[in-house]
Amino acid sequence: MITISAVILAGGLARRMGGVDKGLQLLNNQPLVAHTLARLKNQIYQVSINANRNIDQYTQFGVPVFQDEIEGFQGPLSGMLTALRHAKTDYVLFVPCDCPYLPLNLVAKLQSAVKKPGILCAYAHDGEREHPTFCLISRQLLTALEQYFASGERRMLVFLREQHAVSVDFSEQKSAFRNFNTLADLQEQR
Repeated sequence: MITISAVILAGGLARRMGGVDKGLQLLNNQPLVAHTLARLKNQIYQVSINANRNIDQYTQFGVPVFQDEIEGFQGPLSGMLTALRHAKTDYVLFVPCDCPYLPLNLVAKLQSAVKKPGILCAYAHDGEREHPTFCLISRQLLTALEQYFASGERRMLVFLREQHAVSVDFSEQKSAFRNFNTLADLQEQR
């Protein structure tokens, strides 16, 4: 049986949100990261948060918080790289902090995809769009990710495709991937 831990990616600059810390923005009086954490905790025991600022606020959610080892806000792959370097589990599930309605069967469906021989990573697809930040990656891909990152590349979907990742169909739950990229998006939801 494979072991899995999860990481909520909250380490970005949130440029489209005016530079505020996206994970701490409120939706229904709760920070976005709290919504994401609640949906993950029903699926997986070991969850941590990748954040590069406001660390004290993130630690209040009662899970481990870690920063990127590579400075300069290098994107989600930087958080993934740090997570894989320190993971004690076979696989790490990654999810963004700005999708508070993520599927409640995310872990189960992605895990079933990587049970096939030779498959070391899987990511979500909603029937129309690919969602590479919702992915399950084997710790065996650490070296490949280090090399990819060292080459200057930062495109997550390109990396996943190079690793022959499986795209997992979540078209029956398309709305689960709704994300909040701007403050106006959040205000519309209120």
